[in-house]
Amino acid sequence: MSSTLLSQPEKLEARLKEIPPEPGVYFMRDDRDHILYIGKSKKLRSRVRSYFREAQDLSPRIALMVRQVVEIEFIVTDTEAEALALEANLIKLHQPHFNVLLKDDKKYPYVVITWSHDYPRIFITRNRRLGKGRDKYYGPYTDSRLLRDTLNLVRRIFPMRQRPQPLHKDRPCLNYDIGRCPGVCQQKITPEEYHKTIEKIAMVFQGRGSELINTLTKQMEQAAENLEFEIAAALRDRITGLSSLTAGQKVSLPDDTVSRDAVALAASDKTASIQLFQIRAGKLVGRLGFIADVPENHTDVDLGMILQRVLEEHYQYADPVEIPPEILVQHPLPDSDILATYLSEKRGRKVAIDSPQRQVKAETIEMVARNAEFELARITKQTEREAASLQDLAEILDLPELPRRVECYDISHIQGSDAVGSQVVFIDGLPAKQYYRHYKIKNPDIHIGRSDDFASHAEVIGRRFRKYNGGVNLDDSDFPNVVIIDGGKGQLSAVVKVLSEMELMAHLCVVSLAKQHEEIFLPGASNALPTEPEQPGVQLVRRLRDESHRFALSFHRQQRSKRMTRSYLDEIPGLGAYKQKQLMSHFHSIDYIRAADLDALQKVPGVGENLAKSIYNYFH
Repeated sequence: MSSTLLSQPEKLEARLKEIPPEPGVYFMRDDRDHILYIGKSKKLRSRVRSYFREAQDLSPRIALMVRQVVEIEFIVTDTEAEALALEANLIKLHQPHFNVLLKDDKKYPYVVITWSHDYPRIFITRNRRLGKGRDKYYGPYTDSRLLRDTLNLVRRIFPMRQRPQPLHKDRPCLNYDIGRCPGVCQQKITPEEYHKTIEKIAMVFQGRGSELINTLTKQMEQAAENLEFEIAAALRDRITGLSSLTAGQKVSLPDDTVSRDAVALAASDKTASIQLFQIRAGKLVGRLGFIADVPENHTDVDLGMILQRVLEEHYQYADPVEIPPEILVQHPLPDSDILATYLSEKRGRKVAIDSPQRQVKAETIEMVARNAEFELARITKQTEREAASLQDLAEILDLPELPRRVECYDISHIQGSDAVGSQVVFIDGLPAKQYYRHYKIKNPDIHIGRSDDFASHAEVIGRRFRKYNGGVNLDDSDFPNVVIIDGGKGQLSAVVKVLSEMELMAHLCVVSLAKQHEEIFLPGASNALPTEPEQPGVQLVRRLRDESHRFALSFHRQQRSKRMTRSYLDEIPGLGAYKQKQLMSHFHSIDYIRAADLDALQKVPGVGENLAKSIYNYFH
């Protein structure tokens, strides 16, 4: 393993002297040659050197990055604006881990359009790093409920892909029949035509709703002139739906044609809540939120730097049409002229950055700042609640530090039938749904009429941790600090036996939550830990248990429904797998088959008179 530059002062000093005092972009690499961080500066040498000064007050995130640096590279540019443009392109290309400005990207959701697919999906995520290079993210949005309502309305207005996976292999689902989907699963629309629809939807999240309404209005009028009244009516309904999105969102401005972004923040001793309001044609079309660390004893210059980094990160992912002609900022930016030049070149037209002090523009900034203060208060209260829960849980379990990743496991079945397991994950006290997992129990001894929760838990835990068998890298972010088993001493003992065989018990805190009295048990202990039901740590454990139970139960019901559908048809004499498929393709559900008469049954390909009687008699 290569030694870090911090551990080799002579090599570090020699490397810093090689960096010129000119504008450009620098790279920090680790011992695996991965890019940790990409930055830009007017003077490369002084900026890079600042990371390694003992007196430098670095944030915990950047301090962690510096301790991993084994190599520094740089690219010199002619101007600071070129450095900013190059940095933006390189960050989008490499997506270094430490270039994330947001302190916690689980707070606010994004909308993602998966342009990497022939038939793009549109969905909400809280992890901006899941997608591929061509995927486009919009946000992060502070109002998740409004965002979901907007997306649901868009799904009703435009015929678009409604499911991540096809419901049927050989036919469209009901969404196609009612006009909600253009038949993506059966490719009844070409990727090129479907992309045109998604491009219209993207305009909603780009803040170009008014422009989209004008475009659709012209198309509606043209269709009416051509006597294409059904098309005109469909366009009219879309226009009506889109108009409702911005109803009641008009900002009080004297010029209702103005388009600008306004950004302001509110800061505590450690955290800053940043709000960015997107105002288009006098209407508030988007409210984005960011969270950042702030240095102790921060000044207005520090706050201006935070706003600059927020804007740089936000606009580096934006399309040119999303950049407004004017940006209002609460504090002067350290490099506002450089950012304005970069944005002007990207937009193709002039972009002005202003820090207003009076009249209407200053009132707009004050409005954004007030919203940032409310959001900071909410974040602070939520953070304190999560910290109190984790601190209390650490005290209950006698942990040396706060648990970052906690996992909970549950088993769901009915007398052994359709047995499944669930894994839910909380990170820093919040659900991390991207890490949830389902498990189908494969043990042949567990079947209808015979259940074994001990063996089921042992199987799930064995499958979850088998990649760590015989050794574990404690720096692995997927490895939990605490494992919670929904059950009593028996379930806990079965799990401990599996983890002991894998030599993992020394690295894990494993407990169980008994259902009857909601008591927490440690391995080998005859008595439960002394706790109170309303303790913050106990409430956190209960939230994990309830979430794992919900997740397991929903999957169990899904599996049971599939089995019941298969079992009904399997019991009908003469009805093989192929004719079952034909029958389901024709009627779509068991209930419709049950309600069908003999004539309707005989219309199914391959179903003759005798088989139709067998099917009818079975259900009647």
